[in-house]
Amino acid sequence: ERATAVYWLGNDTLRVSAALFAENRGHLCRGLKAEKDVPAGSVVVLQGGEQKQRYCTDTDELFRQESFFHWTFGVTEADCYGAIDVNSKKSILFVPKLPESYATWMGEIYPREHFKEKYAIDEVHYTTDVTSCNFLIYKILYLYIHILAVFVMMISITSLSLSLSLSLSLSLCVCSRLLKTDMELEVLRYTNRISSEAHKEVMKRVKPGVKEYEMESLFQHYCYARGGMRHTSYTCICGSGNNSSILHYGHAGAANDKTIQDGDMCLFDMGGEYYCYSSDITCSFPVNGKFTADQRAIYEAVLKSSRAVMAAIKPGVKWTDMHRLADRVHLEELLKMGILRGSVEEMLKVHLGAVFMPHGLGHLLGIDVHDVGGYAEGIERIDEPGLKSLRMGRVVQERMVLTVEPGIYFINHLLDKALSSPAQCGFINNDVLTRFRGFGGVRIEDDIAVTADGVELLTCVPRTVEEIEAFMADETSKPFSPISSQKL
Repeated sequence: ERATAVYWLGNDTLRVSAALFAENRGHLCRGLKAEKDVPAGSVVVLQGGEQKQRYCTDTDELFRQESFFHWTFGVTEADCYGAIDVNSKKSILFVPKLPESYATWMGEIYPREHFKEKYAIDEVHYTTDVTSCNFLIYKILYLYIHILAVFVMMISITSLSLSLSLSLSLSLCVCSRLLKTDMELEVLRYTNRISSEAHKEVMKRVKPGVKEYEMESLFQHYCYARGGMRHTSYTCICGSGNNSSILHYGHAGAANDKTIQDGDMCLFDMGGEYYCYSSDITCSFPVNGKFTADQRAIYEAVLKSSRAVMAAIKPGVKWTDMHRLADRVHLEELLKMGILRGSVEEMLKVHLGAVFMPHGLGHLLGIDVHDVGGYAEGIERIDEPGLKSLRMGRVVQERMVLTVEPGIYFINHLLDKALSSPAQCGFINNDVLTRFRGFGGVRIEDDIAVTADGVELLTCVPRTVEEIEAFMADETSKPFSPISSQKL
């Protein structure tokens, strides 16, 4: 019966077993039991996400579960708590006791047994009945859980004394999320497959004269209609022309609202999210489907660095070294184009690569798009341009899921600073650089799972210039229909 507890949205969407979260809880308990500082008979307590409303209104915001709570319980409802007995791995879910009016406005009020079966949990109690549970003290929960956005604490069952091992518990939760299980990898493969297909749909439909937000809307529609993805992993970035050089374009102040012009390069960074598991994919291509010589040169420089990095990734390599490798390839290619001149070794010494790629090479991916665990305790960020923005400083390990997202951008602010820098200006051929002012940028972002001897590429979109041009020119593929897989 427990094995039938699955999350599924019907049609061709992925079935995710509740066993995924039981395995996560077991992984966490094994880690805690191995720690000498964890008292015998301890319980981990977590608070789920709270339903929030828009400012001073009674309008609910679309709920998304808190990530640590989702990783341990897989619960989609708001305002819940959870507890895990470290020794026995027994799981307890606390759900809100809903008022009678809920049945009128929100739907059926389910009994506790419903949640026990839905999530394959050992026990279910109401949050109002916490005091009757042998494990917890309500006043302690109220005092501490409501102080912290995510509260993880240890309670000694036998003495009911509180031992606030917050740092240890949170650290172990982070480390447990760092390496993905087989079941987690299956979900991440799914989010990448659907998001890759959505990107391809956008590449098919884009044309001069459309608004950037139309492409954002199409991506979201495909992910939801075909993949059951109500959420995206982050705010969609749909930059065209010079907007493709704005690293976090798409925010409220620059809301994907430009009209895409013939000749523009598009940089579309979008990822769908299924059952809180993320994807993060960037495709760069010319809106008209044909690369100019300059567009091809910049694109192939970024593709070369992407492939060099992915060929080098394996367990044991330093992620910071992968970032440096991408920088080196970019500088070598910009030198060949005539944008730069001089010695690449000397350019690296003055951090010239960060002028063209100011962000980090990539980050961990999982339940959060910038997943937890990027820096182990005691490891500090390298305080250098580019590297200081790197979200992962660990040695690469098998079962990590990472993004690889090198890019070359022509950001006027950074170019002007470099040209005014005595240490950097001598490497820049301003006559050639002027031709690229307003070009925007190119980013190629793939999601990978680290294997025992290399990587598994999760993303599947056209990547070479030839593949992109052929794909965008092909008119034989069927147009997207949100009901094409359903029987009417």
